[in-house]
Amino acid sequence: MLTREFDRTGIQVPIIGQGTWRMGERPSRERQEIEALRLGVDLGLTHIDTAEIYGDGRTEELVGKAIAGRRHEVFLVSKVSPEHASYAGTIRACEQSLRRLRTDYLDLYLIHWWSDRYPIEETLRAMEDLVAAGKIRFIGVSNFTVEQMERAARALTRERIVCNQVCYHLKARQIEYRILPYCEERGIAVVGYSPFGSGDFPSPRSRGGRALAEIGAKYGKTPHQVALNFLTRRPGVFTIPKASRPEHVRENAEAIGWTLAPEDLAVLDAVFPPPTRERPLPII
Repeated sequence: MLTREFDRTGIQVPIIGQGTWRMGERPSRERQEIEALRLGVDLGLTHIDTAEIYGDGRTEELVGKAIAGRRHEVFLVSKVSPEHASYAGTIRACEQSLRRLRTDYLDLYLIHWWSDRYPIEETLRAMEDLVAAGKIRFIGVSNFTVEQMERAARALTRERIVCNQVCYHLKARQIEYRILPYCEERGIAVVGYSPFGSGDFPSPRSRGGRALAEIGAKYGKTPHQVALNFLTRRPGVFTIPKASRPEHVRENAEAIGWTLAPEDLAVLDAVFPPPTRERPLPII
């Protein structure tokens, strides 16, 4: 699996990682989901993203089981929910996540989305203290606008924002208008979640589905692999598709290591147009 430096941290992180939203919600699927996550680590998809809100904590517990004995191989990420984003709430939420994940530190801790209840300065003061205590290594945000990122950056006194995790798929390219250029100018990593959309990946009979299939045929790749390759074409972008089945994990792992030709990029831009104005971000 190819890696890139994550922000200016000096840490190499795989371009494609593993999302976990809705994992752990059904006990009947637990074994399969754990095996899928472990296979992903075997294949180099060692960036694993989760959150306290996923499955009301059950997802973090499942991830903890999946990485047991392999914590040192994983770039582990979790998030604090906005309703817990007070100073004390952030500290408590992180400690509870650590317990569920069976680890004593997170590589990256994110504010899941902007909180109107607690000042960002209070949340980030807690996060800086978590860094000082060795409980997290880096601080990031999720679903933040440019203006919110700027306010967060001003609130920090010792650390910096190293990433913004946002929705990014072929039908939701809003971040390319302002957020992505802003982050690229500052070396901030962008992590795209839901790279296949939320149940609305282009159907084989649609114009977009046909374009993805035709491009994939040139390279011996699937439409999903073409989509992942396209979304990670810019140097500061990472993505975290979720896969609960081994064949899908392997498919994701083989989505990079090859380059789409300029004419292929032009076709995809025509079928899935980039934004011409700023629009609200989808939030998960």
